[in-house]
Amino acid sequence: MATNKTQPTPKKVSEFIAGIEDGRKRADCKELMKLMREVTGKRATMWGPSIVGFGKYHYKYASGREGDFFLTGFAARKQALTIYIINGFEPHAELMEKLGKFKTGKSCLYVKNLDDIDRAVLADLVKASVAYMREKYPSSC
Repeated sequence: MATNKTQPTPKKVSEFIAGIEDGRKRADCKELMKLMREVTGKRATMWGPSIVGFGKYHYKYASGREGDFFLTGFAARKQALTIYIINGFEPHAELMEKLGKFKTGKSCLYVKNLDDIDRAVLADLVKASVAYMREKYPSSC
């Protein structure tokens, strides 16, 4: 059975953040770290070479595939910040209407910088997603 490619690594988050050349993006990442640590109560961990994750949960699908993944996190991609809202955006339609300028993938929120969105709404979005994941996977969060 295949394993999840994205795994925790021993790389230091502080070194990863310090290595972000764009000062604006680096500052936004520091702000996201503070927000996500407050919401999850967990320290940041590198997941793979470029994702900063907070907390983790254990999943098991009906197919038998299982693994661990972070509750929430972010990546500083070249085009945009990627903020992981693990349970997706459909349950958060009301918040999404108030968020600001963004694009989405299945569980990825893409923003150019944090000034493009309402930070309080982002905090509510992260809180709601983490709460959902903790309710769905209570024994592993």
